[in-house]
Amino acid sequence: MDADPSRQVRVRFVTKLPPPLRAPPAAIAVPADLSRMGLSEIVNSLLAAAEPDHKARPFDFLVDGELVRLPLQQFLLAKGISAERVLELEYVKAVAPRKQEEPCPHDDWVSAVDGSNPSFILTGCYDGLARLWKDASVCTQILEGHSDAITSTRFINKGVETEGSLHVVTGSKDRSLRLYKCDTSVSMDYPKRVGAYKILRGHTSSVQSIAVDPSSDMLCSGSWDSTIKLWAVEGSDEDGDAVSLKKRRMNSDSSGPEESQLEGSATSTFLGHTQCVTAVTWPEQHTIYSASWDHSVRQWDVQTVKETWNMFSGKALNCLDCGGEGSSLIAAGGSDPILRVWDPRKPGTLAPVFQFSSHSSWITACKWHPSSWFHLVSSSFDGKVMLWDLRTAWPLASVDSHKDKVLCADWWKGDSVISGGADSKLCIASGIEIV
Repeated sequence: MDADPSRQVRVRFVTKLPPPLRAPPAAIAVPADLSRMGLSEIVNSLLAAAEPDHKARPFDFLVDGELVRLPLQQFLLAKGISAERVLELEYVKAVAPRKQEEPCPHDDWVSAVDGSNPSFILTGCYDGLARLWKDASVCTQILEGHSDAITSTRFINKGVETEGSLHVVTGSKDRSLRLYKCDTSVSMDYPKRVGAYKILRGHTSSVQSIAVDPSSDMLCSGSWDSTIKLWAVEGSDEDGDAVSLKKRRMNSDSSGPEESQLEGSATSTFLGHTQCVTAVTWPEQHTIYSASWDHSVRQWDVQTVKETWNMFSGKALNCLDCGGEGSSLIAAGGSDPILRVWDPRKPGTLAPVFQFSSHSSWITACKWHPSSWFHLVSSSFDGKVMLWDLRTAWPLASVDSHKDKVLCADWWKGDSVISGGADSKLCIASGIEIV
């Protein structure tokens, strides 16, 4: 049924935004064929009437907790809502990047990114090096030592600086994890090259993913060898032996004193997956979740080293994250264009509670916003980064910063999305307002 352009709907605009952005609460009649852009214009004109200095901005609109993504009349018909009643429209700031920052170039594919530190971004690259970028613009440290592509990078302790240094872990196709301490107090015009102080060996194939436990005392890693291993961040003397580190002679500045390095072994191994473990996350002290090419998502008890729950998605999975209300929802993506969200609290059903299907190729990464129950970011081989809200099936925004496959993505500072890709760039989309 086509919307009649002469029809009108009586609406009342309400919001939880602060007073300068609160429109008068009186009901007004608006054209029934208005979409959210037209509704935004009306709200902005109401706000400008009360505050002449108001700067127009885009808004999104919610009806009964669902974002409006159709012209009003079509939305009312689809939801079975009477057009005779006064419709209460809650408006919120539209979630979309306002600016594309200058990308940070790399020498090869950017395969891993961590945005949990507000001052530094950590990237991993197919050239075997990890890099620290201060304020998303200057590379201050290059972390070296891996002999193959880096697949995963993580700040330990969420990137909180301790004694002027940042604690970092990397995982690689060379089957090892490496721990670094990066001095953030040193200011220089060129990147400082940093060697690992500890190497963790034990996987028999590529390390694909790393997660840090909430206390930052332990790490877990998922691998092509189908296992998950636990590691102590700071081991006892028995955990690691100091070994001589052979300096890389290819660097002209490698004539300094020879460094010593610790080697650590896994404290335990989780067995159960039958193919590559592509993603691990550690949302609670005693619980790890993993995703695999064997189509399964599994929950593990850290103390007993036993699987406590599993679910088969029907697709090989590439990424996984926990979030939503109480960090109880699981988002995962893989070998099709659909990002799916499950609720493990609902036993007896394996059906996703949400599905987002606007990508056109495999999904490579998904991350919940650190402070919002509703918002996620995803990346895909289709070259796009998309922002999602559980309250609508349509993407809030599609970011087209990359010229090739996007391999990783994360939130940064709560208002930016960072991503790395096969175009060898770290891209930053900023100015995203999530209340």
